Amino acid sequence: QVQLVESGGGLVQAGGSLRLSCAASGRTFSTYKMGWFRQAPGKVREFVGHVSWSGGTTYYAASVKGRFTISRDAAKNTGYLQMNSLKPEDTAVYYCAAAPWLRIGLLSDDYDFWGQGTQVTVSS
Repeated sequence: QVQLVESGGGLVQAGGSLRLSCAASGRTFSTYKMGWFRQAPGKVREFVGHVSWSGGTTYYAASVKGRFTISRDAAKNTGYLQMNSLKPEDTAVYYCAAAPWLRIGLLSDDYDFWGQGTQVTVSS
């Protein structure tokens, strides 16, 4: 079992930055791929990006590539989503999730464990 708790959301002006954290518990977290998703009101949950279990490989959705950076700190059992140059369309509830490392990790169904989500609001 893996438990995930996100933090770091809030209100920021367009062009600003936020860093979300995802604290994990469970001894097998280090073998999981960690992903980030977001869901805006009235929209389906959207893939943002993921990082490999080793932290060495990342993949991003086109909408955030170049602005967002995903990383993980194995010693702290924590993952991060650094968001820069934020836009109003980035407003959503952001979720971290964990998937077995073998899965591709682009779809919600790839992920077995989810955090509760944290709200990010970007004002124009």
